[in-house]
Amino acid sequence: MKPVISIIMGSTSDLSVMSKAAELLNDFEIPFEINALSAHRTPAEVEVFAKGAQERGIKVIIAAAGMAAHLPGVIASMTTLPVIGVPIKATLDGMDALLAIVQMPPGIPVATVGIDGSLNAAILAVQMISTGDEVLQEKLALYKEGLKKKIVKANEELKQVHYKFKTN
Repeated sequence: MKPVISIIMGSTSDLSVMSKAAELLNDFEIPFEINALSAHRTPAEVEVFAKGAQERGIKVIIAAAGMAAHLPGVIASMTTLPVIGVPIKATLDGMDALLAIVQMPPGIPVATVGIDGSLNAAILAVQMISTGDEVLQEKLALYKEGLKKKIVKANEELKQVHYKFKTN
């Protein structure tokens, strides 16, 4: 099995957030890899990874980082593959990471999800690679239908909640 999506994080301390992405990819039966690389502590390894990812069969990179959060942008500067940035809440409620990832210079785009939004990053990655895969598109459609059913069920349960002035 060769990975088609790569999950990269600045530190293994980010795994608690990034595990949601890994779980979704696993549920969708999409081969993926997880590695810790640091734009500041292991820049040479980041360069080797980024420049070799496409040749290894990677189609999308999900890169998570907190604080200065340079990892997604550094990777994006070295590859033509889509990079999805996940800002990690480490300091300043994650706003520092969000701004660092989303404010990329022209020509170096990084798709960015919300703070600690690894699940959305994985869904976006699946949407990207599913454009030429009808089976994967069907899995996504079923997943999204399941989300709809959860809300319908939640509303049915809310009907059972009683308050003196609740009108529905």
